[in-house]
Amino acid sequence: MVTISDVAKRAHVSKMTVSRVINHPEQVTDDLKKLVYEAMEQLNYVPNYAARALVSNRTQVIKFLILEEMDTTEPYYMNLLAGIAKELDRNHYSLQLVTRKSKDIGQCDGVIATGVRSYDYDTILKEFSKPLILFGQNDRGFDFIDVNNEKGTRLLTEHVINLGFEKIYFFGIDLQESFMFARQKGYLDTVESYGLPRHLYRIKNSSSAAQKKAKEILSNWNEKCAFICASDRIALGVIRAAQSLQLLIPGQVAVTGFDGVFLDRISSPRITTVRQPVVEMGEACARMLLKKIRENGKAQGHQFFEPELLIRPSTVHE
Repeated sequence: MVTISDVAKRAHVSKMTVSRVINHPEQVTDDLKKLVYEAMEQLNYVPNYAARALVSNRTQVIKFLILEEMDTTEPYYMNLLAGIAKELDRNHYSLQLVTRKSKDIGQCDGVIATGVRSYDYDTILKEFSKPLILFGQNDRGFDFIDVNNEKGTRLLTEHVINLGFEKIYFFGIDLQESFMFARQKGYLDTVESYGLPRHLYRIKNSSSAAQKKAKEILSNWNEKCAFICASDRIALGVIRAAQSLQLLIPGQVAVTGFDGVFLDRISSPRITTVRQPVVEMGEACARMLLKKIRENGKAQGHQFFEPELLIRPSTVHE
């Protein structure tokens, strides 16, 4: 059986250096890591991570807690899971997916939570003694990763204004949450800065709910208008409403979404949206949590990712 000593001899380094590369790679230079990894590969050496976990009193398990209903038609969480799993795999951690009902099954070293609502902060989140990172903006002092929601809707609103639209509706998600307030603020601040009136609605994050509300508004259509939607799903509903009334998109009605994960590409016309780099954000969640675990629960703050404006035929002719 190949041992750490064998790897150390092959790499011409000390056993302590090999141990550091395996257990604390962040403490070792890239050159040393390369030497050790090459030696490990040449010797087919596989570290005993189970033994390492026992010695460090760790489980090598991270829980990903989803507190909202998972939608099977949109691979948003698949992208997020892929990013989290990718980073955890690099660090030899396994991932356990849990929900409200299954959150207490099994031990773990830390938790990444998403879909958190205001009522969860003083109930579910208060129960956790393990390091915790949220996927989603919050104002309660929890460490989090998110896209810059305010900037995203500002980019979208400025885009339709630059196209000549002056009547601009905002369809927000009916949630009293930080990310939603930020998206709403991006719209409100932008229309105000251009001296345009605000037209704000809050609806369920559902294409059918959006279609119904948009149809009510557009039934008496008399001037070109644009819709800034807080999700691609809502945007899809607005597009269906305009099409049912035989209004031209984007000539009479322009529509934008938010997410850029899947629905924006299957819609006809395809939706102008803000892309969230969900896979990269998942990786960042895992990195932040592992760092928090290494630092014994020390606060990590937050990280905002830059939104990317994707201009599609729902606002501009191809």
